[in-house]
Amino acid sequence: MITLLLAAFAISTGDGLPVRSPSAVGMSAGRLASIDRVIRRGISAGGYPGAAVVVGRKGFAVWQKGFGKLDWTHSAVVSASETVYDLASLTKVVGTTTAVMILYDEGRIQLDAPVNAYLPEFTGGWKDSVTVRQLLTHRSGLPASRDLWRVAHTPAEARWQVLTTPLTCRPGTCFIYSDIGAATLGIIVEQVAGIGLDEFLEARVFAPLGMKDTGFRPDASLRDRIAPTELLPPRGYPLRGEVHDENAYAMGGVSGHAGLFSTAADVSIFAQLMLNGGEYNGTRIISDSTVRLFTHRSVGNRALGWASADGSGGSGRYLSDNAYGHTGYTGTSLWIDPDRDMFVLLLTNRVHAARARRPAKVISDVRADLADAAAIAVMDSPQGILAMPAAFRADRAVGWNGVERSYKARRGKASKSRRSSRSAKSRTAARSSSKVTAAKSSKVRKTAVKPRSSATRKPVSKVTPSTVRKSKALPSRSTAKKPVARKPVAKRARS
Repeated sequence: MITLLLAAFAISTGDGLPVRSPSAVGMSAGRLASIDRVIRRGISAGGYPGAAVVVGRKGFAVWQKGFGKLDWTHSAVVSASETVYDLASLTKVVGTTTAVMILYDEGRIQLDAPVNAYLPEFTGGWKDSVTVRQLLTHRSGLPASRDLWRVAHTPAEARWQVLTTPLTCRPGTCFIYSDIGAATLGIIVEQVAGIGLDEFLEARVFAPLGMKDTGFRPDASLRDRIAPTELLPPRGYPLRGEVHDENAYAMGGVSGHAGLFSTAADVSIFAQLMLNGGEYNGTRIISDSTVRLFTHRSVGNRALGWASADGSGGSGRYLSDNAYGHTGYTGTSLWIDPDRDMFVLLLTNRVHAARARRPAKVISDVRADLADAAAIAVMDSPQGILAMPAAFRADRAVGWNGVERSYKARRGKASKSRRSSRSAKSRTAARSSSKVTAAKSSKVRKTAVKPRSSATRKPVSKVTPSTVRKSKALPSRSTAKKPVARKPVAKRARS
């Protein structure tokens, strides 16, 4: 009977998760409505032409919407279930880390094994001690990136460049978020599985989950549904359906650090898989213990492959301590909060001819505000109901979120006020200086013609304009100030 009642409330969209009303899963529809304002403000600020958002809880999509258009001139509107986005670095978690988890479950990859146990080419100096775990936590010592696309003419050459990249520090001693490290993980998966990373993920993850619009190198038939990324990248032509990341492009469009394309509806299925402990719709992809191991905070703000929510990286301020997620350079983010049984997903193409003065700042604020809006909408959280920030209320829709941005706004106004005040003070000081100078001159003139007391003064003729002029020319020694000799000012060289 309960199952029938739940089914009555659920509405199937045919794509992604079934939809249910916010109140049915303990969320406030009024508070979730602030998401619309957050996303539209990002569009108005020129941060991105369109976006797809999904907030899910307890197995249902409770807020699934598309906003704006595919590009700044395109007539097609964004659809959360149809529009395909370049996931950028979400590839690291949706693809590569998931593949490593599967192979770890099967005992084919060991976290503390040296990388060169799987890739003999990965050797030399400190590289011999780098482990798979260190690649996952970005503590391998590998650099953030290198321009493979400048030196590699084939995917095989790019692969060789990845494996022969020298370290920048001793493994385990420094944190460097590394695309090279993630690309190396992708190569490990291919070496262990014996097939390409794209083939492995399609067979073991995307097809079993029904993620029909997810994969590397999307088919040409999807072109009209794909949101374009950079308008004029170094490749010299607009990108649509071709990976935005230059190094992933050099590797043939398939890499461990970037290259996946997907819809918001498809990625929401993956997010629910993680919340369910590696199982979705009766299909087990990863063991529950492995999901817990890889998503638990490991070192700093990193889990294994994933980032832990700590108020940075677009995770906002209100997600739980056990929340984890990742972001992507093209304007994507996914945050999963197991304590609230909730996830929040954002897909945009913010690199497409960004019109904002500070596009990175816009997308950073939108990510954080979106995560906050979802968190404060949960009404039955074990952490208690959170107070709604003023900037999310309808009468304050023009601002960004919470006290922080209100403070910045006040600070900006105060700075402007201080600048105006300083300018006014400067003008007042200049006027005062002029008055003082004039007063001193007047005093000198008055002193020069001031008659002495009757007891000491000598008889003089009646004061006339002519005598005043003489007095000014020859003032009394007792009252007149001696002129100060001024040193000649040296001329400054022209810069």
